[in-house]
Amino acid sequence: MIKEDAEEEVRDAGLIAAAQRVEHYEMAGYGCARTYAELLGDPDGAQLLQTTLTEESDTDKKLTKLSQFRNQHRGSINKLNRTDGDTSCDQLPTPRKPKRKDP
Repeated sequence: MIKEDAEEEVRDAGLIAAAQRVEHYEMAGYGCARTYAELLGDPDGAQLLQTTLTEESDTDKKLTKLSQFRNQHRGSINKLNRTDGDTSCDQLPTPRKPKRKDP
């Protein structure tokens, strides 16, 4: 993904999304393992897994904030990154709603 030929904003969004997919996958695994530990009567194991699950959730929240910050401050970032003297700000495109398929 890092080596993809894409605009910086698109590549950044893709990297953040990929990292969040990993976090969600890990959270699902740790959540299931924690529940199994509880069901099997292993409170110490369940607590350790809950601690790890909380860390993964915190990382996911940080990635969300990073994505939101990146989008909210895109104009400022563009101004700082411009080398041609142009300080105009591009607007983010309006997302399109997916088309519904009629049954």
